[in-house]
Amino acid sequence: MQDVTDLPFWRLVATYGGPDLYFTEYFRVHATSNLDKTILRSITENPTGRPAIAQLIGNDVPSLVRTALELQHYPIAAVDLNLGCPAPVVYRKCAGGGLLREPDRIDTILGALRDAIRIRFTVKTRLGFEDCSRFDQLLAIFSRHSLDLLSVHGRTVKEMYQRHVHYDFIARAVASLPCPVLANGSVDSAARAGAILNSTGARGLMIGRGAIRNPWIFHQIRQSLAGQTLFRPSGLDVLNYIRALYDAVCSNEVPESARVQKMKKYLNFIGTGVEPTGRFLYEIRRVSTRNEFFKVCECHLLHDRPLDLEPFDPIPAPTPPPINSVPSQP
Repeated sequence: MQDVTDLPFWRLVATYGGPDLYFTEYFRVHATSNLDKTILRSITENPTGRPAIAQLIGNDVPSLVRTALELQHYPIAAVDLNLGCPAPVVYRKCAGGGLLREPDRIDTILGALRDAIRIRFTVKTRLGFEDCSRFDQLLAIFSRHSLDLLSVHGRTVKEMYQRHVHYDFIARAVASLPCPVLANGSVDSAARAGAILNSTGARGLMIGRGAIRNPWIFHQIRQSLAGQTLFRPSGLDVLNYIRALYDAVCSNEVPESARVQKMKKYLNFIGTGVEPTGRFLYEIRRVSTRNEFFKVCECHLLHDRPLDLEPFDPIPAPTPPPINSVPSQP
């Protein structure tokens, strides 16, 4: 996840168990692009002890080929093409999920990359752009190009991160493709992870937002699959995670206000699993200093009660009365 799951986050999440495989943030590829040195450090300084896959995003065939060739000089397990990013700033440039509107163009890009990549070649996709009507066409294209792995996010680009995930389409990919498939989308708990694996037949899971909210999730999934009792972090455990996250990702070379703003990116994910009313996030979004930030965190998390860290369904705010309404008489 861009600007979030970077090298410092990799280093931290690995101490909580971490995944079996890491994907870099995406390298933006265009005619004049160079390898982003900050993202490249995730590969050259990989502290996890696990394989890393270099992720590309773009649509210019010669530039994608050039970048894939260059990346193969570094210690990576595979090159990955992003066809799933739903950010408007990306898809409006016909990159990421925007390419799903042009299957023929995807076909050309995959053919060129498959010829250029001598190691494993993987793809991350969504089900389509507006809807899922072209998904079978996309699967046929993926099948033609001898992919080594396909990660499928079970939503369309336009669905962004809505609650419902179409896991039946992931199962369709598993049934029709010769390569392994990873299931992605709202993998929020060990129980849900097991249910997704069972319902889709996927070889594994890709986890993004859930790992930011709950860095223990990989350990919990392994415990669940082994039939063990799951570790449940307390409020204090989560507070200590946030403290460690602040120390890991916030540089002293930038102003304190910038550090706090960076932490708000992470808290947008963590906060949805802390309490159901949204009060925690409401307060976090209004702080501007480190002291204010941790005061709010301590107010909500300085306790030993276990937390599941699954996202709560939002509680609707009460509807205010009309401005000129007259209270009813008893």
